[in-house]
Amino acid sequence: MSKRNVDVVVISDVHLGTYGCHAKELLKYLKSIKPKRIILNGDIIDIWQFSKRYWPESHMKVIRKLMKFVSEGVQVHYLTGNHDEMLRKFDGMEMGTFQLQNKLILDLDGKKGWFFHGDVFDVTMQHSKWLAKLGAVGYDTLILINSCVNWMLTTLGHEKMSFSKRIKGKFKDAVKFINSFEQTAAELAIEKGYDYVVCGHIHQAEKREIITDGGSVTYLNSGDWVESLTALEYHDKQWTVFKYDHQDFVKDEIEDGILSDADDLKSKLDINILLQSIKYEIAQ
Repeated sequence: MSKRNVDVVVISDVHLGTYGCHAKELLKYLKSIKPKRIILNGDIIDIWQFSKRYWPESHMKVIRKLMKFVSEGVQVHYLTGNHDEMLRKFDGMEMGTFQLQNKLILDLDGKKGWFFHGDVFDVTMQHSKWLAKLGAVGYDTLILINSCVNWMLTTLGHEKMSFSKRIKGKFKDAVKFINSFEQTAAELAIEKGYDYVVCGHIHQAEKREIITDGGSVTYLNSGDWVESLTALEYHDKQWTVFKYDHQDFVKDEIEDGILSDADDLKSKLDINILLQSIKYEIAQ
């Protein structure tokens, strides 16, 4: 399998350990690239919802692949997010080419990039963490139900649909929050003199120039591996948004023996485990 050379890859909001995580797709993507540096920009392992009852082999394979990158000398930066915030007290820890940090500043071909997860802009996180955690459980359940519906839709030859995107689209406050998030990140980056500001958190992949009275900055967001299945790539002095397309990886899937969509869905559909998990999370 030929691998693409990439200077920097930014991945966020993988949420390993939850039903909505698309670990097998992420694994196929990681196997398809040859990066010099990987930035894991928060919420990679969902410690909020982590449970020994649900940790599929595909999730473990993602961890092994990342560890393999480290053993091969690839720079791997793990930036903490809100779902893995308990790791923030270990800020600055280094192990070989692996670094655990809360934020990162990089010089990329003479331009400064500012990388951080972005939950600092979320008012819910700051004042009502219990509500945010409850919402995370509800979101994970919604994603699982959506997976069932999409499996039926594809079986019948119809296109997939996203429940959460439809819900977000119908609520002006959700759109308003995303716009406010991007604007705030841009304004702070311009104030600090950065050329790029790179976030995650809102599960909305983006690349655009934001201009304010104070100047301009390139705003980038890596999206997520729950619904969008996106990452950011920097190569030949250019940033691009990578969007996973199943058709691009069919051959590799057969060769590697990765679970099919139907098999993967089946592994998620133990309703007793799901109900126990929801009950457990609400009780915390």
